Amino acid sequence: MTLSNRAFIQFLATFILVFLFCYFGALVITGLAAPGGLYSSFVNKYLNVADWLRDSLMFGTQKIVSLFSIETKRVSDYELRIPFANGIKIVYSCLGFGVMSFWTAYIIATNALTSKKVTWLFVGLLLLWVINVLRISMVLLAGNKGWKFPFGWDHHTWFNIVAYLFIFTMMYFFERNIKMKLNAG
Repeated sequence: MTLSNRAFIQFLATFILVFLFCYFGALVITGLAAPGGLYSSFVNKYLNVADWLRDSLMFGTQKIVSLFSIETKRVSDYELRIPFANGIKIVYSCLGFGVMSFWTAYIIATNALTSKKVTWLFVGLLLLWVINVLRISMVLLAGNKGWKFPFGWDHHTWFNIVAYLFIFTMMYFFERNIKMKLNAG
């Protein structure tokens, strides 16, 4: 087995393991934070990433739609509504753990310097968060304006398409940046 084959297999194994850890880890933590079953008050209080992410997405959505002079009201932990109009419910599948897990796994699996990985990881996760806030804002506005999504596809499908296009673009620039540093050094 050549060095490049070994490096690719190591990258692939690390990518898969980190993806599975992040994706299913988020599911486990969310399950432990939900009352009933194997509930853990410690996990719910200190490790409930799903609630933190949902809160930040709702906050960001409120800020985006307020730019258009539209008032919103949070009516529950899961629901955001325009007063006297339609609202949205942000459930687990809206949080974007899949795309965030993919990006995290890719960055960790690369052989770049740790400082580069940390920078690119957080910039990428922030960009994915912004895309999600914009998507949720559009869904809220679309529901109240009667807008339809193109091709009859739902907002989750569109979010995944846009998010993975951004991820592949970020991967290109990440790899290009790493190669430029290697060639310069």
